[in-house]
Amino acid sequence: MKTEPGLLLEGPRGRRLCLELATELDSGVRSAVFHLGYDLDPGKGTSTVMFALSSSSSDGGTPSEDPSVEGLATTLLSIDTSSITDENVARALERAVGTARYWQEPDGEDVLAGIPAIADALRPIAGQVLATHAGQTWSQEHQAGQWAIDWRSAEDPAPLPRNPQEVLNRWAEEIRADEAQAAQDRPDSVHANVSGNWWSFPLGLLRTTGAIPAALNLVEDSMGWQEATTIPVYAVGRTFEIRTATDWSALCRRFPLDVTASRRHDWFRTTGRDGPWVIPDWQRVANEWDAVHLTTMGYLNTAGRALDVDADTATVLAGWDPDSTLWLTDVVREAETPRQTWSRRPNDDLWSRTR
Repeated sequence: MKTEPGLLLEGPRGRRLCLELATELDSGVRSAVFHLGYDLDPGKGTSTVMFALSSSSSDGGTPSEDPSVEGLATTLLSIDTSSITDENVARALERAVGTARYWQEPDGEDVLAGIPAIADALRPIAGQVLATHAGQTWSQEHQAGQWAIDWRSAEDPAPLPRNPQEVLNRWAEEIRADEAQAAQDRPDSVHANVSGNWWSFPLGLLRTTGAIPAALNLVEDSMGWQEATTIPVYAVGRTFEIRTATDWSALCRRFPLDVTASRRHDWFRTTGRDGPWVIPDWQRVANEWDAVHLTTMGYLNTAGRALDVDADTATVLAGWDPDSTLWLTDVVREAETPRQTWSRRPNDDLWSRTR
């Protein structure tokens, strides 16, 4: 399936991936992105510290002159995209996923990548990314052979969750109660400093992925785990595929659940939109589908955007990792092949198989 570069650049995570890749390919871009991103960051001078500007390490050091958006756009267009490798793309994807945040404003690099002149200048990079082997696999649909990830060591084994209906029932009660409480207690102003639930799906359901160990680093809002047990599973069923933002909006349109009061403050900060919000009513989705699979391309195009559901209502896909399948019914079974254990050192992205 051929994918257009514009589809990748429509999404905040897709743009961030291309910008991160550009910083790997050109040290001048790395320096300009660092400094321009700092200036655009909502936490400038507070959560983003000023002393880092004096660094002469991998951030590119202090430029000889102040970088500009126009200058960066020109440099981006001059990059030799033929040097892009699958390894470059994998690292950029990890950083694009790891910098997602739906409970506060986008960081400076996300803001920078969203400036039209920069997004346009990233188009040649997007096209080359999609031509690489890695990019060509991003539209792959759910496969029967999957992996479940248990973020605990092998000395603390756990069976696969087998109670999706119970989880969905509990989630439905809790989310409606949370919505009612938020409507009563939350301030009317979207600028108020309040936060709460921002996820788009039930956290207690089983999720699986198609690629190990790559998926160990493709986790939004990671808790910094250093051990993982990966469980081979086999699962088939009626699977709804999210390939683009259109698919996610369609799912929300067919099974809408109002979450305006509980999410409007967080999602305003991350998207700038104020208005009614919905997510899928996962209880109802489970009546028609066993699973919902988010392709990597679907993630890069969809995650973090305010997407129209109808004339007045919008939605956000938040907290869901690329190439991840959410299971709504009890059709997943552990395969006969052994579980694997993986570990990594603190502050290291490299996972090593230990068993």
